[in-house]
Amino acid sequence: MNEVTRVLEAFQKGDPQAAEELLPLVYQELRRLAACKMAGEAPGHTLQPTALVHEAWLRLVGPAQQGWANRAHFFGAAAEAMRRILVEHARRKLSLKRGANSQRVELDESMLILTAPPDELLAVHEALDELARQDPTAAELVKLRYFVGMTMEEASSALGLAKRTAEGVWTYARVWLHRAIRSRA
Repeated sequence: MNEVTRVLEAFQKGDPQAAEELLPLVYQELRRLAACKMAGEAPGHTLQPTALVHEAWLRLVGPAQQGWANRAHFFGAAAEAMRRILVEHARRKLSLKRGANSQRVELDESMLILTAPPDELLAVHEALDELARQDPTAAELVKLRYFVGMTMEEASSALGLAKRTAEGVWTYARVWLHRAIRSRA
């Protein structure tokens, strides 16, 4: 039985000295493993192999640690921990690029800018009441799409319609409203 396997067994049995004995035995190999993992990363990566080893070590011997059958199992778990750390690091970095650290601003109704001209907005509003009497689903879809600004997917989901059905209703409602507005002009 090799020394690492012996110390791993002692660690699993709760020997408090085992973790202290284990790190010096596996550190160089963990460092080599981290360097190999980091070699595939872009130049200028903010995470260094040493930091990767230390983070992986904390996960391996932390409160959620698991037992390892042998040396190979331990290093497999270490490689998996390093992979997860690199993925989390990449996701965090990507989310920062996508505005995750943006300052949130409370939306006030006075800040809303209507993109439709006021006369068009009023004409749609007036015609919508008549459409609601004839086809309530079509009127609800227009409210969600035109006034709320939902996408077709969001509106169809909100109404419990298949997207394809909602698209057909949307086409019908637009034509109906266009005719109704034109006949009033």
